[in-house]
Amino acid sequence: MARYFDIHPENPQRRSIGQVVDLLREDGLIAYPTDSCYALGCQLGNRDGIDRIRTIRHLDDRHHFTLVCENFAQLGQFVHISNAVFRSIKAATPGSYTFILPATKEVPRRLLHPKKKTVGVRIPDHVVTQALVAELGEPLLSSTLLLPDHDEPMTQGWEIKEELDNQIDAVIEGEAGTEPTTVIDFSDDAPGVVRVGAGDPSPFE
Repeated sequence: MARYFDIHPENPQRRSIGQVVDLLREDGLIAYPTDSCYALGCQLGNRDGIDRIRTIRHLDDRHHFTLVCENFAQLGQFVHISNAVFRSIKAATPGSYTFILPATKEVPRRLLHPKKKTVGVRIPDHVVTQALVAELGEPLLSSTLLLPDHDEPMTQGWEIKEELDNQIDAVIEGEAGTEPTTVIDFSDDAPGVVRVGAGDPSPFE
C-alpha cells in the first residue's frame, strides 16, 4: 500500500518532505503534485522505478522522461544549453514548461531518447515540488501521471492512491494544476512546440 502524505501547499512540513525523500532514496516511486498536474517520480538511478513508470503508463523507449530541477545550476549539469537557448528558457521559468535538450554524460543512457540522445528538463513553479527537489539534492526523474485508459491526467491525490495503491510507494496530497506542461524541443537550438499544455506556447512559436 502507498503511504499517504498531506503536505501543506505553502509551508511544506519539513518532516513530511524528509520522509518522502527517504522513500525516494530507498528506490521508492511517488506520485506528487506540480504546477502543471500530478507526476510520477523517482531517483535518477532507480532502474526499478523507471521500469514501473513505463509499466504504469505503457511507455516505449522513445518517451522523453523529465528531470525536474531545483534551479539552473542543477539543470546545467544534465543538459547542453547555448547562451541563446538559456535566455529563452530563463525567461519562461520557473513555470509549466518542459524543455527537450541534448543530454550530458550525467544522464543515465537508459533515460535518453535512443536516437536523439535528448532528455526533458523543467524547473517547476510549485512550493512542494521545489521543497522535494531541494531536499533530494538532485533532479527528480519524472513523467506526467497520465494513465493509458484516461484522457486527462489525474489531479486528486486520494484518487491516485485508490487507482495505484499497489504500484507506487507514496502519494502526496496537494494542490496541482490540471494540464500537462507545454513541451518545447530545443534539441536543434531552434524551438519547436511539441505539446501545448499549461504554459503559454507563444514565446516559442
